[in-house]
Amino acid sequence: MTSTQNSFRGLANVSFFADDLDAARTWYTELFGFEPYFVREGYVEFRIGDHLDELGIIDRKYVPGAGGPAGAVVSWHVDDLEGTLARLIALGATEHEGIRERGEGFTTASVVDPFGNLLGIMTNPHWLEIAAGRGQRAM
Repeated sequence: MTSTQNSFRGLANVSFFADDLDAARTWYTELFGFEPYFVREGYVEFRIGDHLDELGIIDRKYVPGAGGPAGAVVSWHVDDLEGTLARLIALGATEHEGIRERGEGFTTASVVDPFGNLLGIMTNPHWLEIAAGRGQRAM
């Protein structure tokens, strides 16, 4: 077994899309009781729950491949992003969004599996910190 065959280490991020990012930010802030820990143009992110799971909300204008699959993108942390993406494509998935740097060690890619589902993969320093027991709640 190669390292990319066993590289899905854990849920790293769930991303929702919103037509009105400001309204979504306000709504989720009210729901959770705290502001997002990370904000940038077109994106906000909350860390929630016992494991500080990441919920990102993306302005819908940034949906890759408009007219194709859309909805929540669940991203799994992988150690070998390029190798895992190549393996997914070799197994019949089609690229949805190629490898993209998101900043500070966060790199993503996504595919459409052979059944029409979006599957995200990413390198995620926050996931590694949590896995190592060093994560801190951000409120």
